[in-house]
Amino acid sequence: MSAKREVIPITKPLFGPEEQKAAAEAIASGWVTQGPQVAAFEREFAAYVGAAYACAVSSCTAALHLALRAVGVGPGDHVITVSHSFIATANAVRYCGAVPVFIDIDASTYNMRPDLIESAVTDRTKAILCVHQMGMPCDLQAILAVASRHGLKVIEDAACAIGSETQWDGQWERIGRPRGDVACFSFHPRKVITTGDGGMLTTNNAEYDAKFRLLRQHGMSVPDTVRHGAAQVIFESYDVLGYNYRLTDIQAAVGRVQLGRLPEILERRRLLAARYAEWLSDTPGLCLPVEPSWTKSNWQSYCVRLPEGRDQREVMQAMLNAGVATRRGIMCAHREPAYTQECWLCGDDLTDAKAEGGRRPSLSESERAQDSCILLPVFAQMTSDEQRRTVEALRVALGA
Repeated sequence: MSAKREVIPITKPLFGPEEQKAAAEAIASGWVTQGPQVAAFEREFAAYVGAAYACAVSSCTAALHLALRAVGVGPGDHVITVSHSFIATANAVRYCGAVPVFIDIDASTYNMRPDLIESAVTDRTKAILCVHQMGMPCDLQAILAVASRHGLKVIEDAACAIGSETQWDGQWERIGRPRGDVACFSFHPRKVITTGDGGMLTTNNAEYDAKFRLLRQHGMSVPDTVRHGAAQVIFESYDVLGYNYRLTDIQAAVGRVQLGRLPEILERRRLLAARYAEWLSDTPGLCLPVEPSWTKSNWQSYCVRLPEGRDQREVMQAMLNAGVATRRGIMCAHREPAYTQECWLCGDDLTDAKAEGGRRPSLSESERAQDSCILLPVFAQMTSDEQRRTVEALRVALGA
């Protein structure tokens, strides 16, 4: 009887002795909470993306919350965003007591449709929260044009997009060089680089950066790093309501090593995406992801749309039976119970937005993407054999 082959995971962090050594050195230093490693990680991250400032926090959800707070989003405000994203995108808006106003996505890129923003703007709209979904840069130039006409702030949910690039005036630049007001990144294990969990905010606005740093540490007037090195006793105060959103030095030490690995990781992921495109191109009815000519994705996820009429769960189960893990299409927040009921924070119907006839705008493409797409395994260590197994499992599941 042949041994059962190990299941190919949807993703796998790329860790090695360097990360172990960095974490051990941080532990041995005696300073394990937010400290010198966090500061170094912030400097290196800002330099990598081309931002004036980078502020490390405990998660991308925390980053989104702080970004919204910093640009002035508060109770009763509207924030235009997409339902087709991990629920943290919409949740961060609600943490501010504001209302997420959902608009639909483009069927090919799975990103926000800029042409739908204008009709969702009201006198209560404060900001646009766009998402670089699955690492594919959204049409930020078109989004910024609408924001400029209406005086709106723009926050980029770049949770998945570290290393992704977009063209500006014919030049390539990395997502995170702020063209909007703030960009927010994730270091969750499903992302391209990881610190176990964690996040980062980048901005060119010194005032916003100062707010991030104040709010991430309980609103403490004098950081503990300053008090620790002071020659005189300092008593801090807490003048504003803050949060415990700090990243630890252990995580930051790992993050610095991961950031150094990023070029290698991106090269591997782009190779895997090119192989998928080649090996799946002749699969009947299967729609492959579209990378616009002005973008370079990091391929945080490889999303395929199943042929019309195929049952998503059945295909995924067949692939799992064959030893290949997958994930369903990106979720839609408006379909979750927390978003189908009246918002307890502000009393507004979260699914309502300004639209013809006063009805909720169609989110049909968002729903179709969730129901008809699956994500295939992508990770830097993925071998050619594992990728061929994945392709074969999908073909068999589809009867192709």
